[in-house]
Amino acid sequence: MNSRKQTHIVVVGNGMVGYKFCEKLIDKEETQNFKVTVFGEEPRPAYDRVQLSSYFADADEKDLQLAPPEWYAEQGIELFTGELIVDLDRENKTITSQKGRTVSYDKLVLATGSSAFVPPIDGVEKDGVFVYRTIEDLEAITSYASGARKAAVIGGGLLGLEAAKSAMDLGLETSVIEFATRLMPKQLDDIGAQALKAALEELDLEILLNKNTTQIGGNSVPEYLNFADGDRLDADMVIVSAGIRPRDELAKKTDLGVGERGGIIVNDRMETNDPDIYAIGESALHKGMIYGLVAPGYEMADVLVENLTGGDAAFTEFDMSTKLKLVGVDVASFGDAFGETEENSKKVIIDNKAKGVYKRINVSEDGDRLLGGMLVGDADDYNMLLQIAQNGFSLPPDPVDLIIGDRDEESGAGQKVYDFPDDSIICSCESVTKGDICLVIEDEGKEDIDSIKKCTKAGTGCSGCVPMLDDLLTQSMEARGKEVRKVICEHFDYTRQELFDIIKVRELHTFDELLDEVGKGHGCEKCKPAVASLLASAFNEHVLEDRDTIQDTNDRFLANIQRGGTYSVIPRVPGGEITPDKLITIGEVAKKYGLYTKVTGGQRINMMGARVDQLPDIWEELIEAGFESGHAYGKALRTVKSCVGSVWCRYGLHESVSFAIEIEERYRGLRAPHKLKGGVSGCVRECAEAQAKDFGIIATEEGWNLYVCGNGGTNPQHAKLLATDLDEKTLVKYLDRFLMFYIKTAEHLNRTSTWLNKMEGGLDYLKKVVVEDSLGIGEELEQEMQQLINVYACEWKEVVNNPELRKRFQHFVNSEDVDPSVKFKDYRKQSVPAAQGWKDEG
Repeated sequence: MNSRKQTHIVVVGNGMVGYKFCEKLIDKEETQNFKVTVFGEEPRPAYDRVQLSSYFADADEKDLQLAPPEWYAEQGIELFTGELIVDLDRENKTITSQKGRTVSYDKLVLATGSSAFVPPIDGVEKDGVFVYRTIEDLEAITSYASGARKAAVIGGGLLGLEAAKSAMDLGLETSVIEFATRLMPKQLDDIGAQALKAALEELDLEILLNKNTTQIGGNSVPEYLNFADGDRLDADMVIVSAGIRPRDELAKKTDLGVGERGGIIVNDRMETNDPDIYAIGESALHKGMIYGLVAPGYEMADVLVENLTGGDAAFTEFDMSTKLKLVGVDVASFGDAFGETEENSKKVIIDNKAKGVYKRINVSEDGDRLLGGMLVGDADDYNMLLQIAQNGFSLPPDPVDLIIGDRDEESGAGQKVYDFPDDSIICSCESVTKGDICLVIEDEGKEDIDSIKKCTKAGTGCSGCVPMLDDLLTQSMEARGKEVRKVICEHFDYTRQELFDIIKVRELHTFDELLDEVGKGHGCEKCKPAVASLLASAFNEHVLEDRDTIQDTNDRFLANIQRGGTYSVIPRVPGGEITPDKLITIGEVAKKYGLYTKVTGGQRINMMGARVDQLPDIWEELIEAGFESGHAYGKALRTVKSCVGSVWCRYGLHESVSFAIEIEERYRGLRAPHKLKGGVSGCVRECAEAQAKDFGIIATEEGWNLYVCGNGGTNPQHAKLLATDLDEKTLVKYLDRFLMFYIKTAEHLNRTSTWLNKMEGGLDYLKKVVVEDSLGIGEELEQEMQQLINVYACEWKEVVNNPELRKRFQHFVNSEDVDPSVKFKDYRKQSVPAAQGWKDEG
């Protein structure tokens, strides 16, 4: 029997880091030597503050909870919630809560975290002014928002942008006010910050930079904000997210060492100047640094547990690399993001303003090493780039190849995650290595992401490493000759193809039906739009019928959102052929509603600058003139481009315009894993650029050649020749099979080119399936395509004729007022969005 006296550890703070300390301590064999007591100020056990915004997306407290109350009891941990520690007696080694409870300790761990920094602004004490830190804050914001119209968020950092997203999710017009001259100055350079600002503004989020808020005006509640430069902003709700302050009150009361600007001073072992008191997380000041991310806090907890149980660990400077999704926009920075650590380092930049993508990497002078970088708008390469930088992998001859390709094409210098050294850190939040993960996959037989998470804790922090976990699982199984199932996400243990079959066989028509039948949890940003796409591809039903809340913004309003919060309207023009009367109608509609017009590359006319409330009226006038939706907003068939063909062109072999119109009208409205574009050229001069399309048709002396799986854009790929000299009936049959096979088997958001690149057997296999019918499913694919064609209906027309659907097209949920922030200016005799802060001098 062990008669040794237990060491009593008292943990003050039951946030994420305080909980992680307990979890890591329990995992140690030496824990029988310890008695643990935990005090939490909030009325509930620790929860995932990183995922706090999901509380607005129907998540409840249990979804966010890191462990239920019974877990603490089962581990022998005494937990007190709703108790604030107000006194620390270092001499007698006791703490006292606001309820008068006094507890003695042998070792004290201060994991008190941080509080929101609230600047001393006149009027900040008003009702309707909130901070954004806890579940209680979110509940108060939600309650107040029901009577508000416009929110102002003071602070343009990570948490401020999260708060802005929450306000937008509540249906409020939202402005972000930032004191600095750019967003996220610690993570992004000027160009990256501008790219983020532009992307956020396109999502109807107003960004005000270089603004010093001097007053929150109004009687008892906010009505407006005044700025030092004399400007004013109307707002009836304010969220302050201007930074954090470490909770070091107890330290200050008892002469523990604190920094000049706050924070409990600790050494590499997490020790304060009292040998029995430690600090971890956002309350700890280490070498002059307060770490505001969860990963460093977890590392501090790990170091402290190691030292308390007889080890000798040290906390060193922590890599602040991070990947985030801010208001739906991917943002990441890693390593030496600004290229400051080495003289003569070189930067490689891709600035694609048309796509809203900015990528910068910094490489050594000799071009052999990746130092760091930043990504905005597309951060798929983040994990691979981080590993290349951390492990010193060699770079390709042209480093730009690192950021041009995508992760599936393994543009990362030819590296696979499975080829990384075993000591490569895959999950920085939990310090989990590639070797740790491979051990549970290969030795313990854990072959799904949930099991890997439970065994290693990888992916349970910020979740940024989950795509790399998925890659590692896939590559490990492939290396051992095992079948790989790419499930859609943690809420559905099925591949996209399996879910498509389940939806069809069981005739499930809504996300909730599918979730109840074969899913779990509440769903996420990954599976909701993916399922919306599947449902549309399976039945070709209206995307807004019982599905509007799971759609992307563009699908939700059947139009592409543009800079300044307005929308574009692109009616279908099959084959690019349009009559003078229809051209006149487009001109009249554009003039009536003040829309900017431009001919697109797909031989259509884009009308831009429509307010959301104007969309049904514009559609109604277009429909009366014989137009219908062009599906420019959806993952669907966009256009079938044509040349003028044999009717007009002296080189034309066949009538390409008529065939293009037939093809486009056949597949109009067809929903797919990604957008689809086609082209029909009347001769080999290829004026319709058919070989740069998902399917291309080119006239020959004997008939038509069919090309498939091409695309333009950032990574262009020529289409491949599938079949030659076909008559029109046979070509349509093959096209039916090809498109339906793609819809049923491709992963979500994979273009046809990516789908073919991933396909085992490549073009040869595709030819066997489509042309030779090697699987015996040709007739089935044709029938399924015909079913979708038979039920086609114009989505715009259904909104126009359905009063309930039409009601959804208004800017404010509780008012028919139009968006007052939408402003235009004249530009080459047309209306274009006015820049933020632009004022009409008239």
